[in-house]
Amino acid sequence: MSQNFDQIGLIMQLRNRGFHNTRVLGAMERVPREMFVLPAFAGQAYKDMALPIDCGQTISQPYVVAVMTEMLDVAPEHRVLEIGTGSGYQTAVLAHLAKEVFTIERHDQLRQTAQKRFYKLGLLNIKSFTADGRHGLPEHAPFDRIIIAAAAPEIPPALIEQLAENGVLVMPLGDTRESQQLTKITKSADGLISERNLSVRFVPLRKGIAGTKSEDI
Repeated sequence: MSQNFDQIGLIMQLRNRGFHNTRVLGAMERVPREMFVLPAFAGQAYKDMALPIDCGQTISQPYVVAVMTEMLDVAPEHRVLEIGTGSGYQTAVLAHLAKEVFTIERHDQLRQTAQKRFYKLGLLNIKSFTADGRHGLPEHAPFDRIIIAAAAPEIPPALIEQLAENGVLVMPLGDTRESQQLTKITKSADGLISERNLSVRFVPLRKGIAGTKSEDI
């Protein structure tokens, strides 16, 4: 089965689930998902399912990537901050939609592997960092869009501060894995506007850099 056929099959799966945002689907069609999974799972790369990656993490289900990306509503002039690089798949999709993508990963092994994938794909508008994502990147703020690929009961205050006015932040909010919902936060002059969407299960947003004394064990 050719990669092109696999890509088309994935897009058809998403359309069959009721997802029809052509700009997001176009970006996803340009990212070869098999490059972002472990070799043992390459045959399942174009199934609509989450898959394990290194460091005990996962690559998100394509449908969830599509929904989060649509909620983020990225324009070509936007600067996007992503918390939780993981395999880099979501990052690569965002890179086809935004002017610049800044991505933070607490596992340096994952960040380095993802960065190699970005270079191989010619995605030169991505800047990756190994850091505690809860603190964001104040030196590069403000950001038009922020996406967080980990769950927390509330949004880290530093990330709200780094979100531009009229900016959008998307993340799973919830106290437990059973209570998480994808939530869109819009920052207006009058405050924050919250909209809830899909029920999901993400890993928790952890503090510190993995493998260091600052890590929250």
